[in-house]
Amino acid sequence: MSDRKFRLGLCQLLSRTDKEENMARAEAMVREAAAGGASVVVLPEVFQCPFGHEYFEPYSEPRGDASMQRMAQWAKELGIVLIAGSVTEKAGEKLYNTSYVFDRDGSLLADYRKIHLFDVDIPDKMTFRESDSFASGEDICVFDTDFCRIGLAICYDLRFPELFRTMARRGAELIVLPAKFTTPTGEAHWELLTRARALDNELFFAACCGARAPDGNPYGHSCVVGPYGDIKASCGEEETVLFCDIDLTEVDRVRAQIPAFPGLRDDLYPVAE
Repeated sequence: MSDRKFRLGLCQLLSRTDKEENMARAEAMVREAAAGGASVVVLPEVFQCPFGHEYFEPYSEPRGDASMQRMAQWAKELGIVLIAGSVTEKAGEKLYNTSYVFDRDGSLLADYRKIHLFDVDIPDKMTFRESDSFASGEDICVFDTDFCRIGLAICYDLRFPELFRTMARRGAELIVLPAKFTTPTGEAHWELLTRARALDNELFFAACCGARAPDGNPYGHSCVVGPYGDIKASCGEEETVLFCDIDLTEVDRVRAQIPAFPGLRDDLYPVAE
């Protein structure tokens, strides 16, 4: 597509208990996205396994191991920017929920370790402590591509607006969120939060969730939201590739019409470093 325009592909993958099956399905969906014209392709959070403590350690790999090499090869062969959801990264005695980003030549363009871990206790609905398995990351991720500057977060990060404002103030025009949002919280807050983060910062927001599994989680409903807070593309709970054409001139137009983001008082709210 022309300058300031490109196609995004979100792969709403159903994670099964077989790691190799998940990798094969991820490759097929990435290829489908690229064949459909997507230049930037996204996978969901922890797509190699179901989201459960019993899977995280057995499915983990150190940085640079086989899965990472395979994903780099997909990006290189297809000539895409691949935001490879997240995987369980083994780093010494620690595990991280880590997203790798590969450039169109297969090189590692960026990586992000999930900062805000999903530790919740909702009476009569669910209890989960992601921190029982994972260590927390410490670095905000914003990176440059041939298409635009992109911010990257993972799932529960969605509830922390300061993170996304910092990304926007560092130049992000698109923020990507791989996720496995739960169904109870997804039904209550998924659309509200994704639209709010886009609107707050007057940018595009792409949230790629896992497809609904037989146990009822994750939520699915991947979506792309525009800088005016409007839904540009969305899907249901089934496994699918969601496409959306991104026109970044819309960011310029919205920020010019309603200068809430560009008009932020830097003297009162300094940019976080």
